[in-house]
Amino acid sequence: MARYTGPKSKIARKFREPIFGPDKVLERKNYPPGMHGVSKRRGKQSEYAVQLMEKQKVKYTYGVLERQFENLFHTAVAKEGITGTNLLQLLEARLDNVVYRLGIAPTRSGARQLVGHKHITVNGEVVNIASYNVRVGDVIAVREKSKTMEAISNSVAGRKINKYNWFEWDSANLSGKLLNLPNRDEIPENIKENLIVELYSK
Repeated sequence: MARYTGPKSKIARKFREPIFGPDKVLERKNYPPGMHGVSKRRGKQSEYAVQLMEKQKVKYTYGVLERQFENLFHTAVAKEGITGTNLLQLLEARLDNVVYRLGIAPTRSGARQLVGHKHITVNGEVVNIASYNVRVGDVIAVREKSKTMEAISNSVAGRKINKYNWFEWDSANLSGKLLNLPNRDEIPENIKENLIVELYSK
């Protein structure tokens, strides 16, 4: 199976964070899943287990497969700067994530579907690869014939203006421009990227 398609609330409870968005189940049951529930005694996790869990959380959050994640990490290492920050910037620059950040889709999985179904263009050309690396200066837009789609209209109508300041949004054309890669403190996800760097450094 290429991607996880099971219960998202179960995964969110595993990490105790709403990694797929607001989750009423997580609000009611903010403890890991299992037949013994909150009463089950859980031993202290090893350092390796904590690091591995952080990596898995990031993979689930951004919808990235293991091999893709490893390739991104090696690219982050080769770039100048802090490896952990470079990794998060590469994840943020994925086309499906950019479509989500722009508010064209309410979730990353929804954004991935729009990209895969050829509803999104980059610099005027249709791109249907979710992992496509968006570069600074690229213009991401909804394809002309897709602008009347109800799912897109509803999502755009509910977006917050200038929620992420590394984008420039054109509401008239349903397009956004990547102005720069976000600084680490601008990325809202609760991620301890240093644990992932430590994991791969072993």
